[in-house]
Amino acid sequence: MKTEFVCIGLTNPKSTSNVGSVMRAAGCYGVDQVLYTGRRYDRAAKLATDTKKVRIDISLDNVESLGLSCLTQAFDKDTKIVCVDLVKGATPLPAFKHPEKALYIFGPEDNTISQEVIDKADHVVFVPTIGCMNLAASVNVLLYDRLAKSEKAEAGDELILKSRDRNNNVKVKAK
Repeated sequence: MKTEFVCIGLTNPKSTSNVGSVMRAAGCYGVDQVLYTGRRYDRAAKLATDTKKVRIDISLDNVESLGLSCLTQAFDKDTKIVCVDLVKGATPLPAFKHPEKALYIFGPEDNTISQEVIDKADHVVFVPTIGCMNLAASVNVLLYDRLAKSEKAEAGDELILKSRDRNNNVKVKAK
């Protein structure tokens, strides 16, 4: 029985490319759900066209996008709310212990998480970089940190063969 639950919450995202990159990260790291608030992404998605017909070879069956008005009301009390933003008093990500069940809330590309949401959070963390990263980069770093600190991280040739591009046939030279 799976006890771990990971959800990514995006606060009023505006960029279809950033949300697309978040969705790819969610698939790579086994996120259960991706949610967002606001209307900017919906408007941007209607205007965006994919002239390259790009296809991602990652299974996103476990990822669901829903438009919500308030991310913090969508979960039970066992799911910890973790805001990820450059907020005074936040815990640096390397020192943070991830909860088993978590809703990670990220601010929009051009703003921050509201004080109301920060006040409801169980934890507030930040990635200790000089300057700020974009939304998708922040999500990737957070999810990698969670994986790196987990005892459930897979490793080895089986994972590599399952994950890499079919045109990649290189291997480490035996010594």
